[in-house]
Amino acid sequence: MPSDTLRVERRETARRTIKLLVLNPNTTAAMTQSIAACARSVAQPGTQIVGRNPETGPASIEGADDHARCLQPMLAEIARGERDGCDATIIACFDDPGLVAARRLAAGPVIGIAQAAMQGAAIVAARFGVVTTVDPAVPVIEDLVVRYGATHSCVAVRAAGVPVLSLEHATPAIYTRVRDCAERMLLDDGADAIVLGCAGMSALGPRLARDLAVPIIDGVAIAVKTAEGLVALGLRTSKRADYAAPHPTQLTTDAARIP
Repeated sequence: MPSDTLRVERRETARRTIKLLVLNPNTTAAMTQSIAACARSVAQPGTQIVGRNPETGPASIEGADDHARCLQPMLAEIARGERDGCDATIIACFDDPGLVAARRLAAGPVIGIAQAAMQGAAIVAARFGVVTTVDPAVPVIEDLVVRYGATHSCVAVRAAGVPVLSLEHATPAIYTRVRDCAERMLLDDGADAIVLGCAGMSALGPRLARDLAVPIIDGVAIAVKTAEGLVALGLRTSKRADYAAPHPTQLTTDAARIP
């Protein structure tokens, strides 16, 4: 049974404002604003959503090279969020870039939207498919499927052929590509639910749910609810073993710079 002290701490946490950093690892501010709006739409009263993106790095993340370029500025923003009193961090990119490094850096929980979405999808459906943006994103997500133990429940990862930045102002043609790609996984691959494989797709979720009549799992939304729950329970990132705080190391600047 929980101790009286733990019960009091949880009640106090539940009453106070929860401050969540929703971090878009690319530099496109308009996408950050859209992602933050989706996060606010599902957050409970009293949760403060802090939407941020780095000032330097790739404008979009569409493959392993962009993934590498975004890491250092992203980690700097996570450290800044911790200093500003954020209780938890959401990495709002479906590649879950730098997730282990971020958890080593942060005291509060760090949620990757791919991990949150796949684990949520496995609860509400026996089989799910992931609809993502462009072909280079597919192998990155397939690696995550293996890492998160979802190989038996994820039946397909497919690209809709829509660049990430085109989702900022999704035209009817863009929506149709995403919908048709998702529908193929329902009909051809036996999926029972669809995971949105890009944070920029969050705004399409409600319409897709109506049109396809299956659960549509948005990683941003489920990450917000996961973060709220972890913070309310007083859970923080373990600092033993894998997520132990990093040791200071000497860094040679301007070396091996990625063009």
